[in-house]
Amino acid sequence: MIHAHPILSCQKSMDFERQLLGGEEEKEWNAMTRAGRSLGEAVLRDYGEIGPIPSTLRVLALLGKGHNAGDALIACQEILKKHPGAHIKLLFVYGSKDLKPLAHRCHDNLLRAGGERIETISWSQKPVATPQEPDFHICLDGIFGMQFKPPMRPPCDAIVDWINRLPVRLRAAVDLPSGVGDVSAEECFRADFTYATGIAKEPLFAPRNASHVGRVRYIDIGFFESGQVEERKNFILLPSVLDPLRGLRPTQTDKRSYGHLFVLAGSRSMPGAVLMAVRAALKSGVGLLTAFVPESVAAQFAAAAPEAMWVPWPETPEGGLALEGFHLLEKNIARATALLVGPGMGREKETRALLQRVAQEIPLPLILDADALQPEVIASAALRPATGGSVLLTPHMGEFRRIAGTENTDCKESELINFCRENRLQVILKGPLTRICDGSRIMVSPFGGPILARGGSGDILSGLAGSRLAFPGSNPFEAACQAVVWHGLAADALAREKGATAICTTDIIDSLGAVLRYE
Repeated sequence: MIHAHPILSCQKSMDFERQLLGGEEEKEWNAMTRAGRSLGEAVLRDYGEIGPIPSTLRVLALLGKGHNAGDALIACQEILKKHPGAHIKLLFVYGSKDLKPLAHRCHDNLLRAGGERIETISWSQKPVATPQEPDFHICLDGIFGMQFKPPMRPPCDAIVDWINRLPVRLRAAVDLPSGVGDVSAEECFRADFTYATGIAKEPLFAPRNASHVGRVRYIDIGFFESGQVEERKNFILLPSVLDPLRGLRPTQTDKRSYGHLFVLAGSRSMPGAVLMAVRAALKSGVGLLTAFVPESVAAQFAAAAPEAMWVPWPETPEGGLALEGFHLLEKNIARATALLVGPGMGREKETRALLQRVAQEIPLPLILDADALQPEVIASAALRPATGGSVLLTPHMGEFRRIAGTENTDCKESELINFCRENRLQVILKGPLTRICDGSRIMVSPFGGPILARGGSGDILSGLAGSRLAFPGSNPFEAACQAVVWHGLAADALAREKGATAICTTDIIDSLGAVLRYE
């Protein structure tokens, strides 16, 4: 699977760029041009979460001396090209005369293209940072990049403090927020989005920088097209991980060609979770789906999602799945290619005993989600024979603390890797930056964002993961990565269409198809 690029420290990123570009001006110019144009397009695309681009778009660009300033200037030119009514103000922290040659070239090009739509302001001409002052729609932070070394000196510290208080609708950092690096300053530019150009840098993923980085966007400008890079443990996922799902399906296929997912989930008191997981799996193209649910809700589920086969399961007095129903799963297991367990099952003692037996005895690729994420269930899964199939867990951080027996609020790279290795399983650790680990490497997904911070989004993800894992011949780790990226890209598409607030979780399901279409 070559659908991810390495995450490097700032120092290693600088070394890599020097080796790749060799200080050749034309190579550096080509890279800067590609980065700047992609940056401009990405900022405009992400502004869609707020609303349509205003006809009189107001942009402020904060500019240092070097390549980050050049990227920002090219982005401004791209914005002008797409929105001729835009007005751009440039604030050069060190003055325009101190620009490095390539950044100076970018500035000249922008002035020729923009004419009167470009205004250069000095620090003394800055707008007053009050709520009454008309805000900028977009601010581009191109002051410092990966070569930054603290402390932040005047006037940069004052400029960053000022812009952090100024009303701005979307704050975009070029490559890294100014002040963030391998060692970060005390005060940094606070971005809504950070657009990592060419290489995703490690400080973007450090918990200490989360409040300044905002959401991460990775801009691929071809640095890793040769595929040659030192062995790494951390990678950022690319949308191309979904390429196998795009395009035409083979003609000579039938429903059995796309897998048969079994779902064991639900309870009388929490019926919605299993329905969301099933609907997501159905929407993602699984060939067949059989859901085992409490007998009291099976009929209404069959009406809500008739594409699935709904099998009534004996209930406990409280409405959970009873242990006595195990035979229903056992006698049909030869028909399935993967099993999803957990959404909405509750934590009754008898249901937990059922979960332990399923985790240990059912010889299928297995996904444990939600209420199945209990220490004793994980321990039972570890007793599975080597031929029993892969095991994938889908916890959020609170659930991970429970099953890993840790009180840490953040999960370090080594902790996640060791947990997966020791328990012989894979983990999708959900969060603002979802991580997928198989015990040797970690893939980070930058897709999705706060639109997913609502009940039920994890159930949809588990359904997607089940569908991908059920596909015959699937690679379990790649299936997990595909599910996470698909989930995140659908959420991004939904946020740009309707905003991130006034939507229902299940709206994400309706956005799954659009993100697979070739543009």
